[in-house]
Amino acid sequence: MRVLVDTNVVLDGLMARAPHLDHALAIFALVEAGRVRGVLGATTVTTVFHLAVKAVGPKAAARHVRALLELFDVASIDRAVLLRALDVGFVGFEDAVLPEAGRSTGGDAIVTRDRSGFTAATLPVFTPDALLAALRGAAGTDGR
Repeated sequence: MRVLVDTNVVLDGLMARAPHLDHALAIFALVEAGRVRGVLGATTVTTVFHLAVKAVGPKAAARHVRALLELFDVASIDRAVLLRALDVGFVGFEDAVLPEAGRSTGGDAIVTRDRSGFTAATLPVFTPDALLAALRGAAGTDGR
């Protein structure tokens, strides 16, 4: 399963934000184990770097971003993605860009804590706990 991981889930894991840390780390672990193919939007990477520089400085921020780039694929945000995002009809433009970027990489789903921001997404949208439960259920049906 190829899953676009929203910025808020990434920040939950990197910034140890309670009470969301455990779910974020569980998703990271699934990506690391190869059970899920994790994808980040390019804007997520730039946002994480910007916030990390403020929190831990530029050298540590670069280490965090490098670690993310080793773990996750990155969905490009190009002209075609931006034009499709304009046509989707989302209230928030960024919330339209990320699903369209995920779709362009063959994504199967989006994981976010802000499902309300993705009501017009053409991909299924899961909260972290719902995605983890769905994956546990799938593992039970195929013997893993």
